[in-house]
Amino acid sequence: MSAAGALQKALFLTLAGDAALATLIGPDGVHDHLQTQSRRPCVFIAGIDSRDASTASEAGEEHLVTLEVRTGEGGNRAAEEIAARVRALLGDAPLVLGGFALVSILHRRTKIGRDTKAKGHVAEMVFRAVTE
Repeated sequence: MSAAGALQKALFLTLAGDAALATLIGPDGVHDHLQTQSRRPCVFIAGIDSRDASTASEAGEEHLVTLEVRTGEGGNRAAEEIAARVRALLGDAPLVLGGFALVSILHRRTKIGRDTKAKGHVAEMVFRAVTE
């Protein structure tokens, strides 16, 4: 498994295993991709963009992880609450990656807006993770 794959698995398990987040989005509200008929609200891993970040002595990668929170109509407040819980869970979290070490994971930005096509709100969150 790649470092990005191990990171995705750890993110999914952390989010899906949190009781407080499940209260906000339901027990099956975390996905590793956007589903065509996904129930809202939900959180999904929208993408991981990885690049080499090796040093002279250590192999490493930098990953920009994009997560999306999707809510239904009138869901701006819900999107903010869910995004806040995700930030609390993942910001500098001690995630365990099989076969790799997580050096750090930090929140970079969150953008919340209305998605008129999907008739709801979307919070796009970006985290920067470094693995060795």
